[in-house]
This record gives sequence, C-alpha cells and structure tokens, in this order.
Amino acid sequence: MQAKDSNPPDGGYGWVVVVSAFVVMGLTVAVLKTFGLFFVEIQQHFDELASTTSWITSVTIAIFHLGAPVASSLCVQYTHRTVVITGGLLAFSGMALGFFGLNMIWMYATTGFLQGLGISFSWTPAISIVSHYFSKKRALANAIASAGECAFAFTFGPFFQWLISQYGWKGALLIIGGIQLNICVCGALMRPLASSCLEASHCKTETPPGKVASRRDKDKSPIMHKTFNWMLVRRPEFVLYAIFGTLAAMSFFVPPLFIVPLSYSLGIDESWTASLLSILAMVDFGGRLLCGWYANLHVTKTIHLLAMTITLISTSLMLLPLANNYLSLAIFTGFYGFFFGTTVAIHITVLADVVGMPEFDSALGLFMLIRSTGGFVGPPLAGLIVDMAGDYRAGFYMAGATLVLSAGFLVILDRLQQRKKRGSKIRTKPEKPTLPYPSLHLLKHQ
Repeated sequence: MQAKDSNPPDGGYGWVVVVSAFVVMGLTVAVLKTFGLFFVEIQQHFDELASTTSWITSVTIAIFHLGAPVASSLCVQYTHRTVVITGGLLAFSGMALGFFGLNMIWMYATTGFLQGLGISFSWTPAISIVSHYFSKKRALANAIASAGECAFAFTFGPFFQWLISQYGWKGALLIIGGIQLNICVCGALMRPLASSCLEASHCKTETPPGKVASRRDKDKSPIMHKTFNWMLVRRPEFVLYAIFGTLAAMSFFVPPLFIVPLSYSLGIDESWTASLLSILAMVDFGGRLLCGWYANLHVTKTIHLLAMTITLISTSLMLLPLANNYLSLAIFTGFYGFFFGTTVAIHITVLADVVGMPEFDSALGLFMLIRSTGGFVGPPLAGLIVDMAGDYRAGFYMAGATLVLSAGFLVILDRLQQRKKRGSKIRTKPEKPTLPYPSLHLLKHQ
C-alpha cells in the first residue's frame, strides 16, 4: 500500500517520473488516437459493416474509462509502479493476441477489451503519480507528461501506415504490442514515494529505546488503510467538477470527428485535409507546454485559467464553421487545437486542487468514470444534429454551446470554494476577551 507524501520533492527524481509518464501517454492514448488506420484493413479482412468494425474502438474507449476507478483503487492498495507495469503487459497482450485475428468477437476481446484495460491501467496511475511528485510545479509537470500524447500521435500516423504496408495489419499489431512493452520499463522507473515517507516518519517518530510502540503510535502510520473512496460523490465541489468534465467531454470528441468531413464538403483536396490533423497535433503540443509553464508561475488561479481556456475553445468552435477555404479552416483549427491543449494541460491539476492529494487517486478514477458518459453521448448527439441540419457546421455549434455551459459550472465551483474559504476564516478568527459583568467587577473593588 502506498503512502501519501505531504511534502512532494517538486523536482529531482520527479522529472524522471514525468519523462516516464510522457512516454506512457504516447504509448497509450496516441495509439488509441491513430488506431483508425487499421479500420479499413480490418473491415475488408472480415468483410464486415463499418458499424460492426467500429465497435473495436468503442470497446477500447469504454474499458479505458470504466477501468479507471479500478486502476485508482489498485494504486491506493499497492503502488503506481505495479499498476503501470500490469497495464503494459495487458496492452501488449491485447495487440499480440489480436495478431491471430480469428474473428470480430476475438478482436473485441483482444484489441478492444485487453487493450482498453491496458491503457486504463497505464494512463491512470502515470498521470496520478506525477501529481504526487509535484506541488508547486504540478501544472507544468502535468502539461509535459500529457504532451507525450501529441508528440507520439504526430509520428505514429505515418509510422503505423508504413508498418501496415510492410507487414500487413496483423504484423503491425504485433510490432506495436512489442513497442508497448516499454510501458513496463516506464512503470519500473516510477519509484513510489512510500519508502521515503516511511523513512522520514520513522526518523521523526522513532520509538525511544526500551519503550514498546503503542497501538496509537501504530495508527499514526502514514500508510493509507483504505481503498477506493466512493463517498466523493457527496462532496459538492467534486460533483460540480464532474459535471463540468462530462459536458466538456461531450464537446472534445466532436471536432476531430467532423473536421475532415467539413473540409471535404468545402471541396478541399484530400492531401491538404490530412495536414489539418498534423496542425491540430502540433498546436495542441505547444498549447500544453505553454499553459503548463504559465500556470507554474501562479499568476492566475488554475480554476480561473481553466474557465478562460474553455471559453476560448468555445469561441474558436463557434468561429470554425465560418471557414470557407483551406487557409481559414487551418487557422480556426489551429486556434481550437491550441486552446484544447491548454485545457488538457491543467484540468487534472484543478482536480487535485478541488479534492486534495489524499483523495486524488480515488477522485481521478471516479472523475474518469463519470466523464466517460459525456464521451459516449457527445459524438452520437452531434451526429444526430448534423443529420437533422444537413450540415457538418451544426456539430461545431453544438460543441461550442456545450462548452459554454460547462464553463458555467466552473464559475459556480469557484464561487462555492471562495464562500467556504471566507466561512473558515470567520470561524477561526480569534475573539477579543471580554470581562463579564463589569459593574459587579467595579463594585468588588470599591
């Protein structure tokens, strides 16, 4: 079981953990983002409908989110290192078994279920342990770690396409699975803080010679004797932030889905359309690093910064449908990608600020679980709106409006936190001592 270190090192070996998390992000989420390259190959091999084939990715995304609470619970009960290594083995198993390609059910179970569970068991503890290692520089550390998703996604597209052309889709799956074994190496580098915390506690509270440690002393052990905390749903702050996350997830999955069809409807050449996704990845990468650096300066409260970036994303999504050629579409896509990157860079940091580090592992898993509903509902709802309107622009308007609504819950959360802070200050304010019955006191001395 893992201890909670009340004094994170904020550097030192923590940067090794950040680099490890950077690679884990790339070998999990970036692989999931670029798995669409296998879509046509698998569909043609099994001669199935597109809707049937798409369930492979749907199962992966579902298990990725649903497995987050389990991963968080295991992190609290064991160590982040153990869970990440387990996730790497599961991810490899999913791809390696997918190599056999027996039938669609087999693909659902391997590259769908096992791969999704591997991603969940790798991603969740990797992003969590970074927050344990950093306090003052937490925003910057999280931004660097999450940027691995963009950096790897930028290179995985052409690389995976080359693997498929050289070794076929089955051989490509096996090779990618082998590459994902590096997740285990990254997990091994994620040294738990429990040992240092225990040593520090032992030095401070060492039992004097000849004295037997009492039960009360044992109860003060820094080891957390609890697993997953479902009671977080009773905290208004967490509920408000979870609602924000759900609404935001409804919007975040929509633009990448409709940018390419929108460009086709504008008559833009296919080769130019592909470059829009590269632009999206590059500016996303820059937005994460820049926002992480700015948040590290502590000039603006992270929740205020998040509300501002969400507002800017919604504005860019409302403007994007106004594009009528490649240049204008590329500019608006760049704005969206940049502000999306700034949001991803700090939203985990805000979650840590909302619930506190002792409950962060449980909160992250529960937040991912609740947020998954937005990811499931958003794309189909946007598709329905597009079908009704007969225009892909309608999907962007829906995403922008939903983000505006999500920003409102951030404002409510901030007001609630400020009110509680003022209330705690009033309760802890010392009162001036007053002398009771001053008239009797004076009579006593007369």
